[in-house]
Amino acid sequence: MINYIKNLKANYTASALICMVVGMVLIIWPATSTQVVCMVLGGVLLIYGIIQIVLYLIARERTLYLQGMLMLGIIFGVVGAWILLRPDMIIRAVPVIVGLIIIMHGIHNVAQAFDLKRMSYDRWWLALIFGMLTVLLGGVLVRNPFTVVNTVVRVIGAFLIYDGISDVWIISRVFKTKKDREMIIDAEAVEVEEP
Repeated sequence: MINYIKNLKANYTASALICMVVGMVLIIWPATSTQVVCMVLGGVLLIYGIIQIVLYLIARERTLYLQGMLMLGIIFGVVGAWILLRPDMIIRAVPVIVGLIIIMHGIHNVAQAFDLKRMSYDRWWLALIFGMLTVLLGGVLVRNPFTVVNTVVRVIGAFLIYDGISDVWIISRVFKTKKDREMIIDAEAVEVEEP
């Protein structure tokens, strides 16, 4: 059980650190980051679409499944080409998408705060504040996407850094409290023989 908790903590911490690193990259190189993301996304969709079309053309039997995959391939190919030709359209949707992801993280943090409360952690309310603030920041991105691309990307970067830092703090409190409780339970379960 202790190994499982350690692995879980390591995974959560790695995820939070990746969030912070991505956030710093977005703040330092906003224009390049956006272009790279759009080009990779557009390229992957276009290649996937082309592969599906080729698979349909070389197939011996034209089954209903293959026809469906052909339609999907055409749609993905067109969307991929459109992203490569008009990345500015996708960039406008990025704040909303990232905002929704940050809101989900915040809701998860709020749930962890209530876990801390159930485990009788004194400062559970700090985790609740961090979680609610995360939800609020995500809501700002969804409700009020900024118009200047570099500003959008830098704001997203800052939000990701905040999200990563708050995640690290909340995760450390949750796992410390769980570990402390397990040690108490183990200590209570020890039988002492009287001489």
